[in-house]
Amino acid sequence: MTLTALKSIDVLIVDDSELVRTGLKTLLEAHTRASGTSLRITGEASTAAAAVAEASRLQPDVVLMDIRLPDGSGLEACRKILANEPETKVLILTSVIDDNLVYDAMSSGAHGYLLKEINAQGLCQAIVDVALGKFILDPTVTVHVLKLVRSGSNPPTTDQDKFATLSAQERRVLALVAEGKTNKEIAEQMVLSDKTVKNYLSNIFEKLKINRRSQAAVLYTTSNRSQLK
Repeated sequence: MTLTALKSIDVLIVDDSELVRTGLKTLLEAHTRASGTSLRITGEASTAAAAVAEASRLQPDVVLMDIRLPDGSGLEACRKILANEPETKVLILTSVIDDNLVYDAMSSGAHGYLLKEINAQGLCQAIVDVALGKFILDPTVTVHVLKLVRSGSNPPTTDQDKFATLSAQERRVLALVAEGKTNKEIAEQMVLSDKTVKNYLSNIFEKLKINRRSQAAVLYTTSNRSQLK
């Protein structure tokens, strides 16, 4: 689905740099006007505390969140925002690639992790995909994380015995979640009901000891995929 097929998507920009916030707002608004899309910048915040307060006040569809903020971590702000506004999606936009940050971001409930080098079109589409409930991981970050896994370094890896407890159908559902598929898309592709997909996801979460689909996606991405097939 594209932007034009959606209602207006309200976006809150969180970054400690006024220059970055202004640049992102200008970039997104210019791309929106040129493409006839429906992104709307409804607010800005420069600190973690302000991000939580503005998210509660504005109830945006997507929060575009930097990790490093002057009064704390954007990941902690992400946790608080989602605790207060569970329907809001948080998309991490940062210049930082750290061994554990991607995993920590997904554990915080973020729906994506992008680097600031992304272009306007890619960022706009990522915001749309996240608004639709999809999981987005920057290709550069994916390569970095997979290299770490192959080298035996962090981020934390999963216990393969947990994956072994998944049924063949559960493994297929997990793979599609990692591809960013929504429950509806998974149901259509696997010829299942939405309720059945939800039941599979509930079982997967229980077996893997997680509680968010974003965690499931990053665990799949950072694991030896051959173990899951």
